[in-house]
Amino acid sequence: MDAKQGLGTSRAWWVVLTAALFFFYVFIQMNLFNPINQQIKQAFDLTAAELGGLGSMFFAANALFLFPAGILLDRFSTKKLILLALSFCIIGTFIFGLANAYWQAAAARFLVGMGASFCFLSCMRLASRWFQPSRMAFVTGIVITVAMLGGMVAQTPLALVSSWLGWRGAVLANAVLGIIIFALVFFIVEDHPPGSHENTLQDKAHLKQLGFWQSIRLALLNPQNWYGGLYTSLMNFPIFLLGALWGIPYLEQIHHLTHLEATYATAALFIGVIIGSPVYGWISDHIERRVLPMMVGAVISVVVMVLLMYVADWSLSSLIILFFLVGLVTSSQVLTYPTVAELNPSSLTSTAVGVDSATVMFSGVICQPLFGWLLERHWDHQVIDGVSVYSTQNFNAALLMMPVSFVIALVIAFLIRETHCKALQY
Repeated sequence: MDAKQGLGTSRAWWVVLTAALFFFYVFIQMNLFNPINQQIKQAFDLTAAELGGLGSMFFAANALFLFPAGILLDRFSTKKLILLALSFCIIGTFIFGLANAYWQAAAARFLVGMGASFCFLSCMRLASRWFQPSRMAFVTGIVITVAMLGGMVAQTPLALVSSWLGWRGAVLANAVLGIIIFALVFFIVEDHPPGSHENTLQDKAHLKQLGFWQSIRLALLNPQNWYGGLYTSLMNFPIFLLGALWGIPYLEQIHHLTHLEATYATAALFIGVIIGSPVYGWISDHIERRVLPMMVGAVISVVVMVLLMYVADWSLSSLIILFFLVGLVTSSQVLTYPTVAELNPSSLTSTAVGVDSATVMFSGVICQPLFGWLLERHWDHQVIDGVSVYSTQNFNAALLMMPVSFVIALVIAFLIRETHCKALQY
């Protein structure tokens, strides 16, 4: 049977997009604190820094398990690992929705983060088997688009559900959604396309020849994997900070939007990524360049973020457009994943991308508590109706993290090797 049979077909899209529903589900988990921020603070009596710490439990677990997840995905059944990891996410979500103590909530978020470590890598592993390298940037963009739909669901829709059911009811309903996705993955996802048995055996033989520790060493000592991870981490700050935790309080307190209006803007952030990810992927594949679009994305991101921070009195529609643009232009981060895949042997795809992704999640562990600390550094401790109130200066001191991170990302992009959309031969 032809080894290329099934590559890029409708069957390939069904497999990869169904696996991407796991990524979609994880992005709901990652961003659900944003619309229920104040309810969680009040339920567990938390400061801003403590709330950031609770949110970072997800990222801590994710970062710790991402690299082991990549190693496992290169060696064992992708479908079975997705089902196992998704089970951890569902159980953790149920526990979080029922938690009465801070340690229970923290443990639940850690469990969700542990399972979530498999979501993106499993999609990349499947995409690398079901699609040609020349289409990987576009396919990666589509996968991230599906994930960002989850981030968008975690804004206005989740805010509405929590207003009807309470924050605990909304979280428990989310756990039920996970069970539905589990069933879809069970019936649709397949590890390999027809006719790829020989390629699979070659990859396994290569891994066996390298040995366990040598394969890990190759992934860890390739500086390109770390450059890709750092670029993605720095460009991803708006998702971790504005989309996952602080966007709604910022819009409510500084721009005086209602809670529901604020969710429109944060949802627009994810719509920007939804559109930007496949667009960047298509442009990159079309011009056969990876690094140039990364550089352009970093430069424009600085401009848009500075406008958001330092131009006062934006209208609701203007804020929605600005948040959309932040998501759109920072989507250049999507290009690091196919780049890293192309700069490593095919047998190490998940392990190498795991280095990239683990770097991103470690940045989440750092940036959310750091944002909370910067926010409260010169805070006057004003509290109204149990809600901490911050000034424009307080928020801008924390938001400055983002334009600074984009400038650093631009510098790092100069260190990333251009692949011209071709996998290197090993």
